[in-house]
Amino acid sequence: MPHLTRAARGATDTGIRVGFGIPGFAHPLVAPLEWGELTRPGIPLKWVVLNVANGPGERPDPHCLEAAGRLRNGGVRVLGHLDARYGTRPFGELLSDAHRYLDWYQVNGFSLDRCPTERTALPEVRRTVTTLRALVDHAHIVLGHGTHPYPGYAETGDQLVTFAGSWSDYRWSQVAEWTADYPPERFCHFVHGMPRGHLEEALRIARWQGASTIYFTDRVDGAGTGDLWETMPGYWDEIVSRIGTGVSE
Repeated sequence: MPHLTRAARGATDTGIRVGFGIPGFAHPLVAPLEWGELTRPGIPLKWVVLNVANGPGERPDPHCLEAAGRLRNGGVRVLGHLDARYGTRPFGELLSDAHRYLDWYQVNGFSLDRCPTERTALPEVRRTVTTLRALVDHAHIVLGHGTHPYPGYAETGDQLVTFAGSWSDYRWSQVAEWTADYPPERFCHFVHGMPRGHLEEALRIARWQGASTIYFTDRVDGAGTGDLWETMPGYWDEIVSRIGTGVSE
């Protein structure tokens, strides 16, 4: 039984509408089925991160441009991947990557991966986010902490990734009390290594902890090279059918 804290919140949040945030698939040439699947009608997709080469790459990639264009034309936000390196990445480098994402792929916002969590780093993150918002009208900014940060970050990003980790950790996770001051639309949970038989339990944890944006996968550390999020889970159709509409298996 997972440690689901704040039962009062869980009781009122049973109507949370959950949708997907995609942390970033492999290159469209490597994962064409994954990118194609995201344009299928009925998938509750909130946004997709475009990560060409741990950033926008050195030159425009026509395959990534095509994949991003199909999603944007379907009304899906495409976010450029910016690696903050826990606050060590120079401001100028982040802005240079952001400009290339805009010039080459017309992204709708940014995912600031490996975002710092400490109070002392908040002013610099706020500076970065303010500058990014000035570049894009109605920019959507996701702060990829992977854990609960200092509460002030919730006033900076549109969404915060407050969990990114393994199923064995997620099922015993607890939520920070301060998140109750914000709606579920502000929080994202990414879980890897989750077996098929635990989908309902995982969705229940997300709802009780007040996170309406999720991505679950059965990929595990040591399963091969590459990022844990780069392909779809084997139970993709099943999870879509649980939270989406109009999708047949």
